[in-house]
Amino acid sequence: MNSEKETVRSILATDCGSTTTKAILIERQPNGEYKLTVRGEAPTTVEAPVEDVTAGVINAVTEIQELAARRLLDDDQRIIKPQAGDQGVDLYISTSSAGGGLQMMVAGVVRNLTAESAERAALGAGAIVMDVISSNDGRLPHEKIDRIRQLRPDMLLFSGGTDGGTTTHVAEMAEILAAANPQPRLGISYQMPVIYAGNREARGIVADRLEGKMSLEMVDNLRPVLEEENLMPTRLKIQDQFLEHVMAHAPGYKKLMSWADVPIMPTPGAVGAMIQTIADQEQIQVVGVDIGGATTDVFSVFRNREDIPIFNRTVSANLGMSYSISNVVAEAGIDNVLRWLRLQQELLSEVSLGNQIKNKMIRPTTIPQTISDLILEQAIAREALRLAFEQHKSLAVELRGVQQQRTISDAFDQTESGQSLVDLLSLDLLVGSGGVLSHAPRRQQAMMMMIDAFQPEGLTQLAVDSIFMMPQLGVLAQVNPDAATQVFKRDCLIHLGPCLAPVGSNGQIKITIDLPTGSVTEEIEAGQIRRYPLDTDQTVTIKIEPNHRFDVGAGQGMAIERQISGGIVGLVVDTRGRPLDLSDQNISHDHLTQWVEAMDLYPV
Repeated sequence: MNSEKETVRSILATDCGSTTTKAILIERQPNGEYKLTVRGEAPTTVEAPVEDVTAGVINAVTEIQELAARRLLDDDQRIIKPQAGDQGVDLYISTSSAGGGLQMMVAGVVRNLTAESAERAALGAGAIVMDVISSNDGRLPHEKIDRIRQLRPDMLLFSGGTDGGTTTHVAEMAEILAAANPQPRLGISYQMPVIYAGNREARGIVADRLEGKMSLEMVDNLRPVLEEENLMPTRLKIQDQFLEHVMAHAPGYKKLMSWADVPIMPTPGAVGAMIQTIADQEQIQVVGVDIGGATTDVFSVFRNREDIPIFNRTVSANLGMSYSISNVVAEAGIDNVLRWLRLQQELLSEVSLGNQIKNKMIRPTTIPQTISDLILEQAIAREALRLAFEQHKSLAVELRGVQQQRTISDAFDQTESGQSLVDLLSLDLLVGSGGVLSHAPRRQQAMMMMIDAFQPEGLTQLAVDSIFMMPQLGVLAQVNPDAATQVFKRDCLIHLGPCLAPVGSNGQIKITIDLPTGSVTEEIEAGQIRRYPLDTDQTVTIKIEPNHRFDVGAGQGMAIERQISGGIVGLVVDTRGRPLDLSDQNISHDHLTQWVEAMDLYPV
């Protein structure tokens, strides 16, 4: 056997979501490359009356079996492995967010140092972080104890201190955890899993306080020195504990784990793994977003000052398009929602808007029935995406406190934020996922939602996940990264096209594009949107000459020349300026009309 990649002819992958279990079949083609051939889905079955996740998996695989006209399940309803002739598959992998996914609490010593690093580790492993407890968070000890008892997470991550530093504050936090003695969410038949990833000098103290009360695991310090983060051992341990303690107690998961050829990953962790794989293989900087019914996840890979790619994930647990839609409106404010409706010339009163939102809340799984409903849903989606991205930028930061010497008392007093790693002028690829983006009736609607919400700068390629297969591909990337990348590029991503957006306001640019139909030269004033047809398989040269008020990536007034590839929507030029200002005094009726017509957003 030369290598595993050469022997794997077929791959079956499932994602057990909270409501739907999705399955895909990937097969190696005669030319040696992998391709998605069939997909199926079925309702997830972790709740009564079935209470066995494998039932939903079998139903989804049965649909694939019928569509592919090949047998994948044996008489005992087990996946046939390895492939023999045209029956069975060589590899079965799965992800899961059923049952609410992985819910964690984080405890640390200093909120803006070790506790924040622990939060990044938990989020990167695919968890929803319910709360962050720290010595300097302003809560009294009994308040922290009550909070830990009330939340009942699946798992707790405990960090604190640099290696060789003081152990006093770690000991105090361990006392609080011991006094709280939290009970896990999924039952009382096992102990709460606790991962300690702090000062190694304090391991004995932590063990004395917590062993016997909780299932304690020790890993390398995630902040061994102030200038360094070491998150990967913690993330891997979280995923191990997720399988051993959390999934093992969920209905049917032991059987599912016995089927899978590699460990089951939390769905968001798998999506993050796929984003990291693409960034690594293509040597690009990427932002990905998954907007769901209850939460919105944002993933990014940007390079720090040492030119090292840093992965970050955040989850906005109260920003979604169905169950959390009222939270989006409350957090964004009615006026911010209305500005997008005004953009589409849909003048709804606040009462009418409130009624439509309430209808969506009481019927969260409904889809828009009218153009007015669709415009409202996409307006709220812009705000959910914008707010989630703002939260992400605040957490995706350079390590705090590394540029200056400080004592522990200085660290406790630290409230300033580190500089965000998110640099939109250097962003290469923005990927959108989730129903409101992937299933928008017109692809330009998805592109416009992402442009308005994320406000990309300079030249950025935009794409959407066609059928949300990034979770399955993320697990596959751990086993066969080439196969995952091939399917991601060919079958998963739908390239919308590049967006050119100068930074600044009230400027002007001159662009020259060598289109297949001939060279085009135009001068574009501020406040415009232009769209140029450019197919996915076409690559052209564009020269951009901004005046002194605009920056397209090389500095104010400096010209650039780039090779760009097209997409379904084409090249979009957005001279509305950055940051985007949609206040009344800057927008005329002519502007609104021009934007909608240029993008051909909705039927006339």
